[in-house]
Amino acid sequence: MQFRAANVDTMQTRNEAGPPTLRRKAANKKSIYLAFSFAPFRFGVKTILLLLTFSCIAFAQDPVETIRIDSDLVDLKVNVLGFPSTTPPPLLDSKDFLVFEDGVPQEITFFAAADTPFDLVLLLDLSGSNSKNLKMIRNSAKRFVDAARDIDRIALVTFTDQPALYSTFSLDRKKLKKTIDDMDEAVGGTNFWDSMDWVLSDLIPQGSGLRRSAIVVMTDGIDNALPEVPGPGSRITFATLLERIRTSESIVFPIYLDTEEENVKRYHIPRAAYAQAREQLAQIASVCGTPLYQAARLSDLDTVYTQVVRDLSTVYSIGYKPTNRSLDGKWRSVEVQLNNRSDLFARTKRGYFAKHIAKS
Repeated sequence: MQFRAANVDTMQTRNEAGPPTLRRKAANKKSIYLAFSFAPFRFGVKTILLLLTFSCIAFAQDPVETIRIDSDLVDLKVNVLGFPSTTPPPLLDSKDFLVFEDGVPQEITFFAAADTPFDLVLLLDLSGSNSKNLKMIRNSAKRFVDAARDIDRIALVTFTDQPALYSTFSLDRKKLKKTIDDMDEAVGGTNFWDSMDWVLSDLIPQGSGLRRSAIVVMTDGIDNALPEVPGPGSRITFATLLERIRTSESIVFPIYLDTEEENVKRYHIPRAAYAQAREQLAQIASVCGTPLYQAARLSDLDTVYTQVVRDLSTVYSIGYKPTNRSLDGKWRSVEVQLNNRSDLFARTKRGYFAKHIAKS
């Protein structure tokens, strides 16, 4: 069994999983492990009361999505996707949005728009099927680095049969581009679904304040778990991954790299697998409200870089007081739609738990 773990600089460990490879050639950082040991001691009354106090505090910790008693305003951070790349996107107003909680319309009581920093993960397919696309992948990744604003952080992850973390979230553009140039050759199998799941679950910080997060994945979509594709594939199913993407606050921008003609002959990958891979990438794009970009050459992506950065840069803050005032701890589903704008897609969190938290 393979184990995965999170790099302590940028992520939290979700399970007993060990670190993805930090560069497949050689890792240049040591893992950091913390061990705590306690000497035996005798419990007194004061000690027991102190332990009980800390236990109560620990159990009172909330999930990320929580309404607190000192604020009955549900605050949504909304990205709007789908503006044409040929014209600057207009700023929308509160009347352009419709908010629903458990299907019930809600009155917007707070509205603001602002440029905010974001965290972008470049997830690059370096499996053997993309060996001839390596130069295009490198150049495209560097153009994303150039297109991002100075306040936007970028992380670099590649994948074959496992994810490889080349750079944690960084503002150092020069170092990022050198790291891209130093990436390994494209060889090996493809566990695309597992790698995407690792980025969503372990790499991207959950509840990271004002920063939005997004993933640009460049891949042909072929996972060895697809029918009649040779080799062991991902352990997670695509259906499970898609639901995880659907409920995540992160936005995925898939870029399809066409390797079909070469690899049908070279690796005997059936054309049906390519058709299924394209359909799956289209489903990812659909649930995120993003286009499915396709690239056979570098020029196919000329307009992608600035559009992705532009879509992520403006965040709308929308607040409402829910008509259901019961703080019963139950899940409330949230949906934001654009009023009379079927060409646009609003992306925000899928809901929250309405919990009553007593003030200390």
